[in-house]
Amino acid sequence: MKDFILFGQPKIGDDEINEVVDSLKKGWLGTGPKTKRFENDFAKYKSVNYSLALNSCTAGLHLSCLTLDLKPGDEVITTAMTFCATVNTIIHAGGKPILIDIDPNTWNIDPSKLEEKITSRTKAIIPVHFAGRPCDMDRIIRIANQYNLKVIEDCAHAIESVYKGKKAGTIGDMGVFSFYATKNLAVGEGGMIISDNESLISKLKISALHGMSKDAWSRFSDDGYKHYKVEMAGFKYNMPDIQAAIGIHQLKKIKEFSVKRERIWNLYQQEFKNLPINLPFEIEKNTKHAYHLFNICLDESKTSIKRDDFLNKMNDNRIGVGVHYESIPMHPYYQKTFNWKPSDYPNALKFGNETVSIPISPKLTDNELDKIISVTKNILSGK
Repeated sequence: MKDFILFGQPKIGDDEINEVVDSLKKGWLGTGPKTKRFENDFAKYKSVNYSLALNSCTAGLHLSCLTLDLKPGDEVITTAMTFCATVNTIIHAGGKPILIDIDPNTWNIDPSKLEEKITSRTKAIIPVHFAGRPCDMDRIIRIANQYNLKVIEDCAHAIESVYKGKKAGTIGDMGVFSFYATKNLAVGEGGMIISDNESLISKLKISALHGMSKDAWSRFSDDGYKHYKVEMAGFKYNMPDIQAAIGIHQLKKIKEFSVKRERIWNLYQQEFKNLPINLPFEIEKNTKHAYHLFNICLDESKTSIKRDDFLNKMNDNRIGVGVHYESIPMHPYYQKTFNWKPSDYPNALKFGNETVSIPISPKLTDNELDKIISVTKNILSGK
């Protein structure tokens, strides 16, 4: 991997390393005081009362969907342009996912198409703040309230996102975040649910740890042993202190990282504006973008190179890139299970066939940025 520019490489410093070493030296590796501290810090950052740290965003989405108490045939609406976890957790919770096409400018769920998909079996909407751009939450919440639907915000890309003064994850009934290795706040694997509903978070906390009434720190700390009771058939979704130790300090740096990401975003917009590609739409007024992904779209009617050939050439030049994402109906499982046809979601299909994510990590050096820009321009000009 020498001299290879990794896609989504996290920026980890001595603070994170020392906090992990402190956990190792103290001998408490599981869920404990650092996880609690991270939860409290994140809740404060998001201006909510309660949060629950988990081992993944997927776990958070699953638990959130379980709160809907879905029965066979019950439906949950989400976007056709997302990671498979958003759809899979609906299925695992016993529901039927219903897809909505995306707005071709924002790449987020198109709220104008929501009502035509709502039925008597619809229970919730899961908007995904794609790439860090907030969804049109006013329209989504208005429709949800009209039809008495829950709203679970998928904020995997949207830690820093703000919509009209409201922080992403605080607008719906609950928000779910990702701390995967490539995310804006990276702990390796991890997630968080936030809410102002104390009873909801308390119930989810039990569900996230086998359904037990007390976690290991509560049982084995110097307060003395306390018996636990299993109150439900729960899951193993808790975040350990090792991950939380990293998260505590990543969160302290989130503003610094966001400034760097915004600078890279603006640099790319400026440098690529005359290339035969489609760039991200301008950021809407009264919103804050999280700058999680920078997607360029290679429309074959404009460019002389196919998307996958571009991916290969970037890799040949030692630059890591990604595809976020092929549309959900492109995948064989969903085609076989739900008879979804990619052509029924034309905007998601087109975007998924053309999109490339290029590095936007705060760890990128100026030399690396110069290389990414130069190589991108050379490839697209046929050099």
